[in-house]
Amino acid sequence: MDYISVGPRAAKSPKATERTVDHTRKAYLGIRNLMLHNELAPGQKIAYRDLAERLGMSQTPIIQALKWLEFQQLVRHEPNRGYFTAPIDPREVEEIYDVRETLELSLLPGIVRTIDRTGVRTLQKALEAHLKASREIYLAERLHHDMEFHLTLAQLSGNQVHCKILRDLFDLLYLKYSGNVLFSTSMDSADADHQALFDSIAGGDLKTARRTLSGHIRRVREHVLRGLRELTDAKTQAGI
Repeated sequence: MDYISVGPRAAKSPKATERTVDHTRKAYLGIRNLMLHNELAPGQKIAYRDLAERLGMSQTPIIQALKWLEFQQLVRHEPNRGYFTAPIDPREVEEIYDVRETLELSLLPGIVRTIDRTGVRTLQKALEAHLKASREIYLAERLHHDMEFHLTLAQLSGNQVHCKILRDLFDLLYLKYSGNVLFSTSMDSADADHQALFDSIAGGDLKTARRTLSGHIRRVREHVLRGLRELTDAKTQAGI
């Protein structure tokens, strides 16, 4: 007679494994969304039960999702204490913007040299979405379309590795610092920079495109760092 193991060593069926992965992915996306909307503050201890209730699932996929986020350096784990969102680190923010500037500028020559009418239309649509979102009150919407404009521009280079790196940088920046990133950034200035960047690329003017993109990233970096310093000073004065 053949026996079927039903003990703890029994392997999961493919469907059971797929369901587990789906639940973990749902938890992962749910936690990312909470971080983007600043519902999980930097340095905050993460309560598994609270997250499970908010996302409508058990604690098991929550813990698995947090392991994914830890790998991405979006949360940290402390032995015997649990998971915490990553604290504010102005030096990390500065490094992210420095890498962004180097990476995005490196892609411009190829983009300006090879962009066609289809590429111009694609970039124009991303610009229009950004300009519309910049007038909305929702920070997450602004962040999303600002990111998509830069990613759309990068994708026109055809360099998928660089695009992946750039998306990861945006993840670090927006998911860890979303509620503290754009509050000090002038959206009018960002609108003008993106419009000028589009115009120079569509017109084949690499020199102006490089100057505009570099100036834009540096101005945003300084706005953000100034805002983070003010936030840190305010918390220190309040004894937080």
